[in-house]
Amino acid sequence: MAKRNQFTQPAAPPPPMFINQPERDLHKQVVSEVAERVIGQPILYYPIDMETTEFHPLYGEAIQKNFLPPIRVYVFVDFGTTYNETKVDKFGLEKDQNVTVHFHKRRLTEDQNVYVREGDFILYNQVLYEIVKLTEPASPYGQHENRIDITAKCIKSRKGLFNAQW
Repeated sequence: MAKRNQFTQPAAPPPPMFINQPERDLHKQVVSEVAERVIGQPILYYPIDMETTEFHPLYGEAIQKNFLPPIRVYVFVDFGTTYNETKVDKFGLEKDQNVTVHFHKRRLTEDQNVYVREGDFILYNQVLYEIVKLTEPASPYGQHENRIDITAKCIKSRKGLFNAQW
C-alpha cells in the first residue's frame, strides 16, 4: 500500500495573491500615462482655500469662498453621463448641465498633494462646474484600503457664482 501525502501547515501564510504593492504601483503608472499622454482630458481644478475662507461656526457654510490658484489635473470625463436638463419654474427657464469626472486618487494625493472636496470648482471645455457629490467606487480586488478612483458629480455653475481667471 502506497504512503499517502499528508497535508502540512505552512509556517507562514502565502503572500497576498493577485495585487500587492508592486502591482498597485504599476497600475498607478499605467493609468497616469493613459490619462496624461493618450486620452488627455485636462481640467483646471479650483480648490477652496480653507485657511482664508470664513465658515459659519454652526452650519459650516461660507457665503464668500476664497480659492487657491488653479491646478491642471488629467481626468477621465464620462461623456455617457453628460446631459442637459431644462427646468421651468416661476422664475423662468433654467438649463442644467451635468458631467461626471473620474479622478485617479493616488496620482492626486501622492504626486500633486490635491484632495478633491465637494464645493470645489473645475473648468472643463470652457465651462465651469461645481462638484456637488463625491463617491469612491468599488475597491479593486476587495482591498478597501487601496481605492483608486474618486468619482465627482458636477453641475454647471451659475453665472456670477464663481468668476475664474483662465
